[in-house]
Amino acid sequence: MYNEIQKLKKEKDAIILAHFYQSAQVKEAADYVGDSFELAKKAKSSSSGTIVFCGVKFMAESAKLLNPQKTVLLAESTAGCPMADMLKAEDIIRLRAKYPKAAVVLYINSSVEAKAQSDVCCTSSNAAKIIKKLPNKQIIFLPDKNLGSYIARFTDKEIILFDGYCHVHDKITIDDLIKAKQAYPKALVAVHPECRAEIVDAADFCGSTSQIISYAALSNAKEFIIGTEQGVIDVLEKNHSDKKFYPLSDNFICPNMKKTLLEDVRNCLKYNLNSIEIEPSVFDNAAKSLELMMELAK
Repeated sequence: MYNEIQKLKKEKDAIILAHFYQSAQVKEAADYVGDSFELAKKAKSSSSGTIVFCGVKFMAESAKLLNPQKTVLLAESTAGCPMADMLKAEDIIRLRAKYPKAAVVLYINSSVEAKAQSDVCCTSSNAAKIIKKLPNKQIIFLPDKNLGSYIARFTDKEIILFDGYCHVHDKITIDDLIKAKQAYPKALVAVHPECRAEIVDAADFCGSTSQIISYAALSNAKEFIIGTEQGVIDVLEKNHSDKKFYPLSDNFICPNMKKTLLEDVRNCLKYNLNSIEIEPSVFDNAAKSLELMMELAK
């Protein structure tokens, strides 16, 4: 299967991008593995004519927005994001009317229709930097209320939140963390800002997926409790055989991220399946929001 994928990739002039939360088998077949921001940059800089995205729909849509002339294929067509589905374009229009002086900063984990209504996108790794660069004193941050609350710690601007959340991160409780710390008392705790505030407060480190990986790499500690989707542990164990990594909870699994199988990667390449197409009426504004993110995040 791996050999067939490599052959098809050369035939189709394709690059395979996989999110950290994908299965170990899918990540092994990818040319590049990263978080949302890293994959967006890689999609934009790639010279390949076809981009195969192993992730969820909003990620493939973002790749298409940054590469309108390229073919973008989503490896598994049913891989969506419940948090992205919580936010509709109408919600942003309503909030703009209520807060006319506010800038709309949209977490990249959103639909293309929502992106078209925003001023600028962001990721968990660059949100604070982008908000600081905007002149507005009020910021409408959507859709993740947990990430928005975390970002509010780093700015004196008024952050107006939307009641959205990642169901995988939000369901983790302080009791889960207490149990993990009791089981592994020597381990440092690194969590994602999509977790609730009490989880962030009790952790040794909070950051994006890539920042968690860097934290574990640079730390002298030998044991870590990882507070994000378990797919990250594959990467950490592969890169640091001298260290031990434990999931904060056995429930830290995103079912949508795990939908993609190796066969899906092969099939979408072989048969040009699940091509991402975006309505022209929303494309330009959504692309501007992403392009501004890339510029402000430099």
